[in-house]
Amino acid sequence: MTLKHHFSKNEMKAFEPAEKIGLIACVNPDGHIHLTLITSIMACGPDQLTLGQFCMGLSKWYMQINPQVGFLVMTLDRRLWRGKARWSHKKTDGPEYEIYNDIPMFRYNAYFGINTVHYLDLVETYGEEKLPMAKIIPAAMTTKLAKGAAATNSEDRILKPFAESLFNQLDSLKFIAYVGKDGFPVIIPAIQCQASDSRRIVFSTLPYYDELQAIEAGTRIAILGVNLKMQSVLVRGTFQGFKKYRLTTMGALDIDWVYNSMPPSHGQIYPEVELETVTEF
Repeated sequence: MTLKHHFSKNEMKAFEPAEKIGLIACVNPDGHIHLTLITSIMACGPDQLTLGQFCMGLSKWYMQINPQVGFLVMTLDRRLWRGKARWSHKKTDGPEYEIYNDIPMFRYNAYFGINTVHYLDLVETYGEEKLPMAKIIPAAMTTKLAKGAAATNSEDRILKPFAESLFNQLDSLKFIAYVGKDGFPVIIPAIQCQASDSRRIVFSTLPYYDELQAIEAGTRIAILGVNLKMQSVLVRGTFQGFKKYRLTTMGALDIDWVYNSMPPSHGQIYPEVELETVTEF
């Protein structure tokens, strides 16, 4: 990867379509990683990114508390860009606000339009990448064959059947995020990730080998799963390191937190949050 500190005109153009994958990784007040699907990410200048907010999820709060974020943009033709940025400010008007609300996806949205634009200053990016499908496909197949050996065999479920099924769909997208040693979040494509059972996610190390091997056992990591219907689930837990399962080297995440990242009702799924009686209106 080539380290850069600005986007080219062609890269800025590539970010314009609303039909893309956009991810923002940030750090919550407890120091844990959080990863969010935000397809409205764009480059409004060679050294600045914008995010259009139409509903308030946790990431919009977190990046204002800790402005150090990681980002990923992936276009429909499987080109992707990754890097680091700092949240700087937000606005409820201006040229970027007008641009967002002229995009058909938001202009004709019966429920939400863009109400706030968040601005992030680019710290660094690594240039255009291509998904290594020649490694991802065999990695997904070997993970599928070996994941049963990594099962926890616990009868106490964490993932709901829908979420477990989403992670096991071979055509769904998955991404790993963790906080790097410099305090900035790191995002790694990990499409080969699958659920060995409702409590553990495993993945082959064939694609992005060097980047995955840099994650130390005991690190808190998050994995976001997104399917072709743009349904998504975020899990977080402790990385158990790398081990051979049925002759396949895989990393394993033991899940201890699950989050519904789909609008309009974001919220924690596990541990379950008790309902509180409303006594004041």
